[in-house]
This record gives sequence, structure tokens and C-alpha cells, in this order.
Amino acid sequence: MSLKNGPRAEFRDDSRDDSTTNQPKPAEGDRRLDDFLCFAIYSANLAYGRAYKPGLDELGLTYPQWIAIVALWEQDDQTVSELGDKMFLESNTLTPILKKLEAAGYLRRQRDPADERQVRVSLTDAGRRLREKGMHMNLVKSSGLKPDEFARLQKSVVKLRDNLIKAMKEE
Repeated sequence: MSLKNGPRAEFRDDSRDDSTTNQPKPAEGDRRLDDFLCFAIYSANLAYGRAYKPGLDELGLTYPQWIAIVALWEQDDQTVSELGDKMFLESNTLTPILKKLEAAGYLRRQRDPADERQVRVSLTDAGRRLREKGMHMNLVKSSGLKPDEFARLQKSVVKLRDNLIKAMKEE
């Protein structure tokens, strides 16, 4: 952790514009919850979940189930570990998600004949058909951002995520 600008500098998000709120500007060194980038990302994730919920309810899916389906549209017939890596989930978290999707008829799990220790996951026809049913869930307009701003923000968040993962591996 760099302490060049003081111990709190690393966590401070000075991009917030306090002129649009009725809150007094905090004293130097004081931080409010809204000053944390991590909280902004966490709460945006919760808001995304709520925004996706009506469409996912129509499909009978949870958000993690939807992400698994989308990842399998991208590359079908993956191992559980490959899918877990893409979704940033451990297999003990991913397996119950996959079992529910299999019970719903959206995917198939089977042992890899070349390596019995590996379980491969592939979409069924019903799982592939979810694509047409679910592609109406596009939240670009709901975000209030222009399409190019939305794309830039998405790329920035991915870069942030990847940099944090890299930094943790280097420690």
C-alpha cells in the first residue's frame, strides 16, 4: 500500500461532486460511505440485480444462473473449472447453480471421458433457446448513459477488476 499521500489517500475517491447534495463537505480526512469506489461498485451491482430481476423472473432464473447460461452461449462444452474461472466462482458455489440449471433442462453435466476427474457442462436445446427469450434484457438505456459512455465504463470496470486480481496475485 502506498502511503505517499497519507494512509487514507489510497481509499479516497475525490471524483464525487458534493455540490449536488445537501450534505456538508466532510472535514479533511473524513470519509463517507459514498466516498468509497468499492461501495459504488457494490451498490451498482445490487441495482443491476434489481433491474434484471423482472426479466429473469420471466425466465425462472437467478442472476448467477443467467451468467452461467451466457458464458455457455459464448463457449459451450466447458469444464466446471473453466466456467468457474470465467464467472469468478469456486466450484463449490458454481455446482449448485449448475445442478438447478440441469434440473430445469437447460444444461447437461457429464464426466469428461478423457479425464474422469473433470465434469463438462454443455447447453441443451432449451438452454440455447433462452438466448432469444432473454436478449431483451438490455440495461444500457436504463443506465442513463450513452452507448459509448456505457461501453467505456464497462471496459474501465473490467480493467479495474483485472488490475485488482493482478495486484492480489503479486502480493
